[in-house]
Amino acid sequence: MDIKIDRSDEMRLREELAARTDAEAARINRYLGMADLSRTPGSPLYEITERVKQVSGLANFDIIEIPEIVPADISFDLFDFPADHPARSTSDTYYVDDKNILRTHDTVFWYYYLQHPEIKARIERGESMGALCYGKVYRKDEIDSRHMNIFHQLGGWYIAPESEKVEPEDLKNVLGDIVHAVFGPDMKHRVNDDTFPYTDPSFEVEVNVAGTAAEGPARGEWLEVLGSGMPKASVLKKMGVEGYHGWAFGFGIERLAIISMALPDIRLLWSTDERIKKQLVLGNAFKEVSKYPPVVRDISFIVTSDFTPNNYFDLVRDVAGDLVEEVALLDRYENEEKFGAGKLSYAYRITYRSIDRTLTSEEVDTVHKKLEEATTSTYGAQVR
Repeated sequence: MDIKIDRSDEMRLREELAARTDAEAARINRYLGMADLSRTPGSPLYEITERVKQVSGLANFDIIEIPEIVPADISFDLFDFPADHPARSTSDTYYVDDKNILRTHDTVFWYYYLQHPEIKARIERGESMGALCYGKVYRKDEIDSRHMNIFHQLGGWYIAPESEKVEPEDLKNVLGDIVHAVFGPDMKHRVNDDTFPYTDPSFEVEVNVAGTAAEGPARGEWLEVLGSGMPKASVLKKMGVEGYHGWAFGFGIERLAIISMALPDIRLLWSTDERIKKQLVLGNAFKEVSKYPPVVRDISFIVTSDFTPNNYFDLVRDVAGDLVEEVALLDRYENEEKFGAGKLSYAYRITYRSIDRTLTSEEVDTVHKKLEEATTSTYGAQVR
């Protein structure tokens, strides 16, 4: 069954965002307007999603589509996130207002699924059931070739009355089938113990990329690809369900795509360049169309001590867009005698590189100058 959750609250919040004139609202509106690649035919993220949906143990699962703007208490409190968990901070999460956020994980679908009238009726009848959810999630993050603040997750779960035997081994079998569906039958994998706030026991899955194009000195032979576990009874109880147990999993779809195709840059997944798009085929190692040269510029500035680096990454994205390949912190320096009380000096190295053309120094200088001006106007910074 396809389940679409009512999004009237989200539509109201989007209208409020559209009426605002602040930079954060403009930023959030832009992110919400970006395509959902897990629902875009031709994208390798779509292909991964379709392959997982066809896994035998998941083939009859419900598909649930949930809002992209969700209440913070549902996202964190119901899932046993500690009060001091960094995900709750405005430095890690995009807050639409004091109570609502851009969803940071797809596991929040558990709540929406269990509140659906048809699912409540199934639970009353003591039925077992499963569901899959996929789409965009949002987290403030660093800028480099492996990370974006907008990415895609796919999650699933199976729940059943406690009278039905459900064991970790059932979950591990499904996880193995997912690995083979995405990477092929010869991909080796292993399951390790892990820890998550809302499952116990919890597990991670790693795949062995030894001898493949995905292996590298900075990455090693074994790469983590997904998290999973058995939902805590305390979490299910908070959502109004008792006497049930099950298993669940979730993963970042980009991560699997990057490994499958040995992609050197996550931005390639968003490319509209036909030379690049025709290479984005799962299982085929990506070959550089042309390695366009980078242009490197440094920026250093003095700001007050409440400056948040993750917010600065958003400012860089606002100004330079996808021309920025990486932002690296070179130095963070405190000297009250030199800078004054409550002041810090930051220095960043910004690597500009387009994935489809050569950037000129003049073009980069223009963008970098705009960044310096935006740094000054946004943070009251003294650019050095």
